[in-house]
Amino acid sequence: MVATSDEAGPNELNADELHADELNTEEPAAAADVPAVAAPPGAHQLDPSNTDWWKSAIFYQIYPRSFSDLTGDGVGDLAGVIDKLGYLELLGVDALWLSPIMVSPMADHGYDVADPRDIDPLFGDLGTFDELIAEAHAADIRVTMDLVPNHTSDQHAWFRAALDAQPGSPERARYIFRDGLGDNGDEPPNNWHSVFGGPAWTRVTDADGAPGQWYLHIFAREQPDLNWENPEVFADLERTLRFWLDRGVDGFRIDVAHGMAKPADLPDMDLTKAGLLSNEDDDPRFNNYAVHEIHRKIRAVIDDYPGAANVGEIWVDDNERFAEYLRPDELHLGFNFRLAKADFDAVEIRTAIENSLAAVQSVDGTPTWTLSNHDVEREVTRYGHGDLDLGTRRARAMLLVEMALPGTVFIYNGAELGLPNVDLPDDALTDPVWERSGHTERGRDGCRVPLPWEGTAPPFGFSAATSTWLPIPPEWTDLTVEAQLEDIESTLSLYRHAIEIRYERTEFSGDVVEWYGAPDGCLAFRRGEGGVICALNATDESVPLPPGEVLLTSSPLDDGQLAASSAAWLV
Repeated sequence: MVATSDEAGPNELNADELHADELNTEEPAAAADVPAVAAPPGAHQLDPSNTDWWKSAIFYQIYPRSFSDLTGDGVGDLAGVIDKLGYLELLGVDALWLSPIMVSPMADHGYDVADPRDIDPLFGDLGTFDELIAEAHAADIRVTMDLVPNHTSDQHAWFRAALDAQPGSPERARYIFRDGLGDNGDEPPNNWHSVFGGPAWTRVTDADGAPGQWYLHIFAREQPDLNWENPEVFADLERTLRFWLDRGVDGFRIDVAHGMAKPADLPDMDLTKAGLLSNEDDDPRFNNYAVHEIHRKIRAVIDDYPGAANVGEIWVDDNERFAEYLRPDELHLGFNFRLAKADFDAVEIRTAIENSLAAVQSVDGTPTWTLSNHDVEREVTRYGHGDLDLGTRRARAMLLVEMALPGTVFIYNGAELGLPNVDLPDDALTDPVWERSGHTERGRDGCRVPLPWEGTAPPFGFSAATSTWLPIPPEWTDLTVEAQLEDIESTLSLYRHAIEIRYERTEFSGDVVEWYGAPDGCLAFRRGEGGVICALNATDESVPLPPGEVLLTSSPLDDGQLAASSAAWLV
């Protein structure tokens, strides 16, 4: 039985297409309870005695395909991460967050997991992963990894068994299969859309060739949603959690942490609010209350490993609902994306900060700050609106703003180099959003281009291969790590200096933010306990600085004043 139909549409998979996919994709291993390589003796979290490290940590997100390729196939790998640990130590980060590296057919670049307890050969193997953990810990850097509990790959052993099984079978009960609507079941069970575009349901064909049931996939059709009402699903996740924690992983970033639980009646959604890669708080596909019981079960496992912590991807705007995820028995941290969504405007930025602080206050939680990630347009491009120099100035200023705030900071690889998004040619695009949207949305590839390390021409030391999985633009010559390490005024040097100061100065202590009066178009705040002051000038003219000794500026002062599109730290 295969997911197919006689006339394949956007929510149906033609049998010939499935066969071609299998020819072009290495057969993933089935999920196994017995690891191919046993966990190293004595493996554990970096410092089990430190259970609060995450409250002020600086995480560095590595998108493995794009960080460093040591095997020479044009795609980044774990050996490449090991090779660059010295750079990460020099940068000064506390922890790494690895985007998915588990076995996957890569329909969504690893967020479609076929075996959650093994490393995809594209990135290496378990032995290499164990080496990464050991060497990172030796450098006093923690390692966290992506966890994808909402769905599996359609190549997962469970889903293959579900396709071969009958309606109502235990195999299908692990996923969300439903009969279709209409006289012949030709209509999907409800009107839900995929966040990648198109219907969120795909119909399967029975063994006798007749159209069968439909299965739910909030993302791509290659990512069938799991049924979290089935106890087998959590039992398997627990095996996965302990598998990696026993190898010394220091925690997880939980993908779609506001997903997983679905309303029992699967009501129709408001299609006027259906957007690509977005959802609102009343969207029935997400943020259902039953998800909190899932997080409590996850937390109970994490608590068996002192020193480990988890952070959830939570696209929830309402502060009260957001805070529910950060109750003491649920997530340690929750991604708050308000600052990443704010334009370079003093009012928008202050509102985003105030909301982010308020969102965690009721549960005494820790705020998180990020300006970009693998799903978000890079800040240089977002702030510049086509002007790269302006975008760079503004991105540098916002670095000082987020680093001055209390809580946890997440840096997306390449942000420290001031990389912009890349306008890639159509034939280079790989994001499923491009295809699912009928080539109307270009997707997220532009922020996932490999990092430039050295030299004067692509691939800039990223790989020994002449071509990389996404092309690197030749104009990045001045943005390489090598070039910026030699320039004390570079964005990389600013990041290093800011991180160093943030750790060394006691003025960056305390959880309270006190707002200063500031000129129109500007903002200023002080950390209540430590006393460091951050001033941001979001206007086009220089403005006077608040009183105090200047510690660091994102751009040189203009005759003693804070230059346009810049920020400063003062004590």
